[in-house]
Amino acid sequence: MDEGVDPTSMCKRLVSSMQQEAVLETVAPSAIRALFEDWMTQLEKEVLTFAKEKREVNPEALAKEFNISLESGGYLVKKLKEEGKI
Repeated sequence: MDEGVDPTSMCKRLVSSMQQEAVLETVAPSAIRALFEDWMTQLEKEVLTFAKEKREVNPEALAKEFNISLESGGYLVKKLKEEGKI
């Protein structure tokens, strides 16, 4: 076995990951997650259209225009910039 691998640590991470997935599944079943992902895809399209029309993309403008929180506006700006879309 590779000396750099710690089986105990690896098992703990695996169990932790499985527990987190189980918690997520109870909070947001797959159907709800799918709906959220669809909504986010549509919202991103609308934000990109807004950005082209208004030439303004900042968390405050997005929060006001799309009736979302300032934090959500910031998340969208960061995500779209990281993806090179804005």
